[in-house]
Amino acid sequence: MLTPFKELPDNSRLWIYQSDRKFSEEELLKLQEYLIAFLEKWTAHGASLNAGFEIKYERFIAIALDQSTSSASGCSIDAQVHFIQELEKEFEISLLDKMNVTYIQNDRLHFKPLADFKKMAKDGAVGKNTTVFNNLVNTKEEYLEHWEVPAIESWHSRFFK
Repeated sequence: MLTPFKELPDNSRLWIYQSDRKFSEEELLKLQEYLIAFLEKWTAHGASLNAGFEIKYERFIAIALDQSTSSASGCSIDAQVHFIQELEKEFEISLLDKMNVTYIQNDRLHFKPLADFKKMAKDGAVGKNTTVFNNLVNTKEEYLEHWEVPAIESWHSRFFK
């Protein structure tokens, strides 16, 4: 069951998928259609899942699930991953590779492989106060409060010691 993202409770479980490039306007419209269609029929053991999504910065897909009515099962999580893999094929993008970092510098989003970001931190090209996206947040509340943060306040802080 599709629910507007803003209406889902703050303790909703959350998954973030980061694209290796921005979606075009045309792709964003298609992506929204695909997400709506998937979430409207997403189930766990036959029970509808109360979920919603948000697309941020034309690059991130956030899917939230209200687990107060039904929790995600292994099969429903597998279905979500399979759906994301289909999006990767459709749009010729990478969404599941967690070895990349997106950060803001000079008011622009930048996407780098983790090894490159680590080297940039060592060389001083990015700093502790560089805004990064902490895609390891687990709930909508964490997403709203701790997703877009200075590197020193996320797991990225390990690169600045």
